[in-house]
Amino acid sequence: MAVMNEVQKRSLLKAANAEQKKAINFFCPKTGCLSFIGKVSAEDYQAIVDGIVKAANTYQKAIDKIGMDEDDLKEIPPVTLVGWEYDGAYTREGKTSKYGVTHLFFSSTQVYMYNVVFDIVTGSKKERTEEYFYKDITNFSTSTDSDMIDVLGGGCSPKWTKANVEIQRFSLIVPGDKFTCGTYGDIEDSVRAMKNKLREKKSV
Repeated sequence: MAVMNEVQKRSLLKAANAEQKKAINFFCPKTGCLSFIGKVSAEDYQAIVDGIVKAANTYQKAIDKIGMDEDDLKEIPPVTLVGWEYDGAYTREGKTSKYGVTHLFFSSTQVYMYNVVFDIVTGSKKERTEEYFYKDITNFSTSTDSDMIDVLGGGCSPKWTKANVEIQRFSLIVPGDKFTCGTYGDIEDSVRAMKNKLREKKSV
């Protein structure tokens, strides 16, 4: 996690489109008494992220990548997890420059995972698709860690300060590997359904 500095900002702006410029200006805002001109709020930034995710149609992309009939993936209802990713990302006010979407699908024998992480300031994305047999899965788990984030104060000469934030993560664990993604919101019902299905499959 890092605060974007002016050198990084100038470099990123060179190849940025209009949306990316707004995102960059959110993470490295102008200072001074005219800083309100062109100001990008947290709500503005969230709207940019939501628009990118909606346009990507990640659910259908996941189905296409998995390459199976959706009717064969309904052992339990599909699970969608979304959240900020902190690894190598710029941060501000608990939001980051990377946003992940994960879809989990459940057949009678396997769990299928599709994950995509969007880099909002560069426009790049990183995709991952995996298949796991129930017999190989050790656990589904959630964790919440407390970490320090960067918060920009108000006024004509705002200063960056530190504040605590809770970072929630979901993990799918197999021997020798662990898939982890950022999440937020209440996902306990979904995790409980996954754990119940895993126990059922392992008891057969």
